Amino acid sequence: MNTKIQLRILGITFSQVQAGAYALILSESTGKRRLPIIIGTPEAQSIAIHLENLKPPRPLTHDLFRLLTEALQVQLQQMNIYQYKDGVFYSELIYCSGDKTIRLDARTSDAIAIAVRSSVPIYIEKKIMDEAAAIMDDDDLWDETAVQPAAVPSYETMNREELQACLNEAVLGEDYEQASYLQELIRKLKENEKN
Repeated sequence: MNTKIQLRILGITFSQVQAGAYALILSESTGKRRLPIIIGTPEAQSIAIHLENLKPPRPLTHDLFRLLTEALQVQLQQMNIYQYKDGVFYSELIYCSGDKTIRLDARTSDAIAIAVRSSVPIYIEKKIMDEAAAIMDDDDLWDETAVQPAAVPSYETMNREELQACLNEAVLGEDYEQASYLQELIRKLKENEKN
């Protein structure tokens, strides 16, 4: 019988395995095992923005998805990491609509970004945790003080030139949602400079 283990987000840090990526560090709710999951910059920023209680001027994709399901009266119950194969975690979002259960397959990073916005539990199958997690001592690199969501660059602290460089990178990467967000920040900076 497979049992599930509830996880919590310990933090986000730069990936030491993959350049330009981040490691989302998950931890057992009770226990010392840690589970690093490599995620991209947009997902890391989306999760960090929510964890840091930052309010973007317009809804991000994960916010929009949550708002849409709420408007359709489909309630997210939980997020589950159900498979680990060839170094990739497979996840699902489990929704309830009346007496009907809806399971949506999702990338783990997207599923977590949506789950934290809906304040639902994040679970992992015990066999996956047994296989992929590492036990960390309190002194280890991945303790709660070493890994913080603030490791993701905060746009709010950047100057206009740094924001413009990020905007150019977002456009080159065809991340138009992020580009729009950056344009809005640059516009606000310009307004503040005039005042």
